[in-house]
Amino acid sequence: MKIGIIGAGNVGGTLGSRWAAVGHSVIFASRNPQSAEMQALAAKAGSRARSSTTAEAAAESEVVVLATPWPATKAAVEGTGPLAGKILIDATNPLLPDLSGLECGMTTSGAEQVAAWAPGARVVKAFNTIGSNVMGNPLFDGKAAVLFYCGDDAEAKAVVRQLAVELGFDAHDAGPLTQARLLEPFALLWISLAILRGYGRGIGFQFMQRPAE
Repeated sequence: MKIGIIGAGNVGGTLGSRWAAVGHSVIFASRNPQSAEMQALAAKAGSRARSSTTAEAAAESEVVVLATPWPATKAAVEGTGPLAGKILIDATNPLLPDLSGLECGMTTSGAEQVAAWAPGARVVKAFNTIGSNVMGNPLFDGKAAVLFYCGDDAEAKAVVRQLAVELGFDAHDAGPLTQARLLEPFALLWISLAILRGYGRGIGFQFMQRPAE
């Protein structure tokens, strides 16, 4: 599968590198794809990865991953060109600068705004509820961390689920895209515990289920 990564920071870099390692073709997008930083990222990810412009990465990819800081997200989406029909994984969170809350929530979500900015894209919210270090290794004493995702397109969600499972996550469908109104605050819980409450970034969540009583 061809995967374009928009936003090659910790999250995008980690996801792209790991997908390249399991056999996908990955394009890291940048306004300056020939920069030393981008070339180093692509080289570290291996022979199945390269860097390109944002528009080229989006055009050539079946799956586009949005992993930008929230203030840069709208411009990043607009810079990709048409995304109709593409699977667009929204890994962003509409965080306030001081991490005290979200710019939007409960009555709408960042994912729904992304969908509005990218008409026709098959948006799936995923990879936003844990840190990049957990994306690099989602196992805790042999048990997989949970990865929730949501969206309105069943086929797109199946693809995202498989991509999550390939990285070692325990992936679960949280429902339609409006469930991002809950997944984004859930991400804020991870951030607050890891960064503000002293638990550190080496934390994750697990999903347990038993038959109804």
